[in-house]
Amino acid sequence: MADLFDTAAREPSAEAPRPLADRMRPQSLAEVIGQDHVLGPEGPLGAMLAAGNLGSIVFWGPPGVGKTTIARLLAQETDLAFVQISAIFTGVPELRKVFEAAKLRRTQGRGTLLFVDEIHRFNKAQQDGFLPHMEDGTIVLVGATTENPSFELNSALLSRAQVITLNRLDLPALERILQRVEQEEGALPLDGPAREALTEMADGDGRALLNLAEQVIGWGASKPIDRETLTTRLTRRATKYDKSGDEHYNLISALHKSVRGSDPDAALYWFARMLQGGEDPRFLARRITRMAVEDIGLADPHAEALCLQGWQTYERLGSPEGELALAQAVIYLALAPKSNAAYTAYKAAMGAAKQTGSEPPPKHILNAPTKLMKEEGYGAGYAYDHDAEDGFSGQNYFPDGMKRGVYYVPVERGAERELKKRVEYFAKLRARRTEDG
Repeated sequence: MADLFDTAAREPSAEAPRPLADRMRPQSLAEVIGQDHVLGPEGPLGAMLAAGNLGSIVFWGPPGVGKTTIARLLAQETDLAFVQISAIFTGVPELRKVFEAAKLRRTQGRGTLLFVDEIHRFNKAQQDGFLPHMEDGTIVLVGATTENPSFELNSALLSRAQVITLNRLDLPALERILQRVEQEEGALPLDGPAREALTEMADGDGRALLNLAEQVIGWGASKPIDRETLTTRLTRRATKYDKSGDEHYNLISALHKSVRGSDPDAALYWFARMLQGGEDPRFLARRITRMAVEDIGLADPHAEALCLQGWQTYERLGSPEGELALAQAVIYLALAPKSNAAYTAYKAAMGAAKQTGSEPPPKHILNAPTKLMKEEGYGAGYAYDHDAEDGFSGQNYFPDGMKRGVYYVPVERGAERELKKRVEYFAKLRARRTEDG
């Protein structure tokens, strides 16, 4: 009886109709396109195969880049039984059957490569269930995930598997896939711009490209189709963006760093990408305001106010008109002078406060509303700054016995140029008062 969990026993017959994406599936690792950094002689998989020692792996990458195909070919290359399951449809009873079948197979002298699609969807207990079977060699686990493994997978499982990142397919790789299609199916009826548009629509997903190409072939066009006709007939593929997943954090990081890098065009691009992906503009308004505080700071005090005004404008106008106010804030921040001096000073002061614990203020700056407090020396020796020369007493305001901290170091940019002069001015006065005292 065929093994119910061995996908090799359930391949469709040669006569069954097969989608183009299935027909074009690579038959060897050498045919895989776009993942040379992994499969090449110096890549992790290339090195494993050369050493004849295939260990457990977690493939991390976007959809349509070859995770399933590479896993299948690894089993073929190492003569392991290929078993494929999906975390979405597999529960504990099914997993037990998979492991029992793998144990039986092992007693017969054959190992098992267990490919688990969407492995991040298994809960902690289910993930832990793989560990003993990985350790005793019953299975070689190959997991696939589109989510960041460091956030979604147990550390115990990650310690027993190598995470290998598969890249989004670039335009040259997608073009090579089209050329392979044309070797089997004949030239696609597309002019140059339409061909470029087709690869752009795939958005780095090889499987999506093959599905789009199959639609084009099915039209049976007798003359080349232009870009306008193609984009009218084909529905553009939705941008890959998960508001609660890894892509969410990748894009907000790209936006923040583009602003910090004073590139308004790149900042607007990532801002637009997030909006098109369905991001809540209020989240963007909050993060933009944070950028003003963290990366512009006192180099341009107006930046924070402009962000808050943009946020308020969005709340009043809503989408899509209000998003323009946020876009203006993004441009302003990108072009504003940058300083993280206040942010750095805040973190340094927080560190010092944590380190010094409960040190009290010096008594001369404490109020003394009662006779007892006055007798205890509260307020004694306090110098009222308005009565001092230059309106500056130069007294110590740190706890007694604590070395004076220097946290705020303004930069020579924007409005902080003037603040730097004032910091230096007061430092000189303080040193003079100390010498005189």
